[in-house]
Amino acid sequence: MSRRVGIEVSHAAAEAVALADVEVIAAYPITPQTHIVEDLAEMINSGSLDAEYIPVESEHSAISACLGSSAAGARTFTAAASQGLALMHEILFAASSLRLPMVMAVANRALSAPINIWADHSDIMPQRDTGWVQLFAENGQDVFDLMLHAFRLSEDSRVLLPVMINMDGFTLSHVMEPVSILSKEEVDTILPPVSFKERLDVRNPRSIGPFGAQNVYTEIKQQQEAALVGAEAVLNEIWTDFDERFGRRYNPLEAYRTDDAEVILVTMGAIGETARTAVDEMRESGIAVGLVRIRLWRPLPCEQLVSALEKAETIAVIDRMMSPGAPGGPVGLELRSVFYDREKRPKIIDFVAGLGGREINRRTFKEAVKQAQALKKQKRNHSLIDVRSL
Repeated sequence: MSRRVGIEVSHAAAEAVALADVEVIAAYPITPQTHIVEDLAEMINSGSLDAEYIPVESEHSAISACLGSSAAGARTFTAAASQGLALMHEILFAASSLRLPMVMAVANRALSAPINIWADHSDIMPQRDTGWVQLFAENGQDVFDLMLHAFRLSEDSRVLLPVMINMDGFTLSHVMEPVSILSKEEVDTILPPVSFKERLDVRNPRSIGPFGAQNVYTEIKQQQEAALVGAEAVLNEIWTDFDERFGRRYNPLEAYRTDDAEVILVTMGAIGETARTAVDEMRESGIAVGLVRIRLWRPLPCEQLVSALEKAETIAVIDRMMSPGAPGGPVGLELRSVFYDREKRPKIIDFVAGLGGREINRRTFKEAVKQAQALKKQKRNHSLIDVRSL
C-alpha cells in the first residue's frame, strides 16, 4: 500500500526513480538538482538500489553516457539544471533522434550571466526544440507520479523518446511536502520491466546513428515528429490507467474557473497553486478571471489549449524567461501561433515575471490581470512585471 509522508520533493523524485528499478544513473552535481542524484547514490552505496552510478566529469559526459546505457537496453536516468542543461544541449538532439528512452529531472534554474542559482525557465526553454517530451510539475505529488509516468511513456514502443520532468528549483525541489509514495508492488502494476527490441549487443554488433544523407534525413525527422506528436495520446492512456488504479487524474493542461472568465491566466510549474489562490480572491472581488496551467509543454496540446482559452476576451501569460529581441516570452509566442489561423482569437498578452527567482505572489497575478484589461485594446502585447514595485 502507498504511504503518505512529509518529504523533500527532490527526495520524492529519487524515490520514484528507485521504485522504477532504474539500472543506470549518469549525472554530474549542479545546484539545485544535486539532492536527487545524491539520494540515489546513497541508495546504491547502501545496497538498497541495485543500479550502476556513473560518475562523470560534466553534464555533457553524463548525457553521453546515458545514450550508451539506453542503447544497450538499460533503464536510464539523469538530472540537470541551468548551465549543466545548457552543456547537454548538443547531445539532447541525438538522444531524441536516435529514439533512445531515458528520463531526466530538470530542477529549473536561471542561466548566467550574472550567476544566479534561483528558479526561472531560462534553462528549459532553449531545449524546446530538442525533440524530448517535456512535462512541468506543480507540486511534490506531481513530481513523484510524473517520474513514474515518464519511464513508462519513454519506453513505450509507440514512443521511444526521452522525457524531461521539470520542477522549479528550490521553490519546489527543496521544499517539504506531503507526498503519497506508492509501494513497489503498486509501481510494478503500472510500469512493466524494461524491454527494448533494438539494442546494442557485443555478440551481434550493429550501428546506431550512422551517417544519414539527404535521401533519408527528412524521413527520419518525420518519423521522429510523428512519434513525439503521438506521445500525447499514449500519455493520456497512461494517465487514465493511473487514475483508475490510484484515483489521481493528470491531464495535459488543467483549467480552473474558465467557463465564464473574461481574462484567463496561463502558467507553467509551481506558481500555478499561487495563481489559483489569486484567482479565487479576484473572483470574490467580482473580477471574471480563470486559470489554465500547462503540464505538457512538448508535444504542445494545441487543441486542448484552444478549447480552454478561446472563449476568453484576454489571455494573460506568465512567462518566466525573456526571449531576447522577440515580441514576448516563449509561451506567449507559442499561444499566439496556436491561435493565428483561428476565427476567434483572444488578445494574448505576455508578462515576463520571476526572473532569477524573483518573487511571484498573488499580487503578481492580480497586476497581470489589471494590466491585461488595460492593454486588451492596444497594440502592445507584452510587459515585464516586477512584484517589488507593486
